[in-house]
Amino acid sequence: MKVMIVVTHLLGTGHLSRALILGRAFAEQNHEVLVISGGMPAPQLDTSGLTLLSLQPLRSDGTVFTRLLDQNGAVADTTYFDARKTGLTQAIRSFGPQILITELYPFGRRSLAAEFRAALKATRELPQPSIILSSIRDILAPPSKPAKATQADEIIAEYYDGVLVHSDPEVTPLSASWPVTTQLASRLHYTGFVAPSAPPHHPDGIGQGEIVVSAGGGSVGQPIFQAAIEAARKMPNKRWRLLVGGQDAKARIAELSQLAEGASIILEPVRPDFRQMLPLVEASVSMCGYNTAMDVLQSGTPAVLIPFDDGQEVEQGLRARALSHLDGIEVLNSSDLSGPTLANTLGRALSGAVRSPMTEGFNGAHRSVEIATELFEARR
Repeated sequence: MKVMIVVTHLLGTGHLSRALILGRAFAEQNHEVLVISGGMPAPQLDTSGLTLLSLQPLRSDGTVFTRLLDQNGAVADTTYFDARKTGLTQAIRSFGPQILITELYPFGRRSLAAEFRAALKATRELPQPSIILSSIRDILAPPSKPAKATQADEIIAEYYDGVLVHSDPEVTPLSASWPVTTQLASRLHYTGFVAPSAPPHHPDGIGQGEIVVSAGGGSVGQPIFQAAIEAARKMPNKRWRLLVGGQDAKARIAELSQLAEGASIILEPVRPDFRQMLPLVEASVSMCGYNTAMDVLQSGTPAVLIPFDDGQEVEQGLRARALSHLDGIEVLNSSDLSGPTLANTLGRALSGAVRSPMTEGFNGAHRSVEIATELFEARR
């Protein structure tokens, strides 16, 4: 099959990372995969085995997702959006996907609705009918108004053959964060969690015995890094490594380096071998995005989770609370974040019972391939 995945990450890189994992699962079954990315470049992510086509990139203005900036930091104008829409529809007509997957839309990315709707219409106009699916994580940002949920239902009913929910309904049903109508429930396909296979430990032992602090691939998390530097001074017997993401990582590292002077801290950009480091580290300090949560669960590493809640975001808080009962996982709200509170919370995580790495329930990408194939075969 010819499979196209359309994704735009606006703040961190989690959406693109998950789309790439999904794309590789299709490629491993010898399907031809084209990933269309509309976010900023993320060279640290693995695109092997896939064809990646980038639209004119966008990012959000911090957590203001209705104010989108171009690659130069200017507010994107109509011409810029039109160019993206043209590029996307031309790619659909040229590639001719038999499976089209839109990541998050129509449950989010409403500011990009025009280009997604154009993509759906272009797909429907192809000579051969395509299977159209939405791909969503375990927890969504709840709709701020009932009309947004109603609109999503209407779009699903008009265009979509199904919704791939990358979760276990026994753990986090979609209804925990989104109103699920009878109509929507009939389109849901729970896949299990989407994560790459647990990696082997880092061959060079990088990260061994360290406290690793990360905040995803975007330009966020500065308060976490600042608190970590203060906590490191209160825990001088620990070795710390701070992994800083975003297009401005170099400048942020320079700023943090001044604060960290004299402390046992390594400051560097995000690393593609992070997952190989994680099982070796003494503890992880991070936010609680979907991909990070999967990494923590698979590694068994003690962890402090600091849910991202800027701009009234609640998704990570819901996920963190769902994980907080597990051994070795502590949750620290960003409103309570400081050097002393981080040091204390980290101490609790390190002194808790040892948590074994989880090995089951992470085959959501391969299950997604099975579901898409079943739907496609039923259509023929």
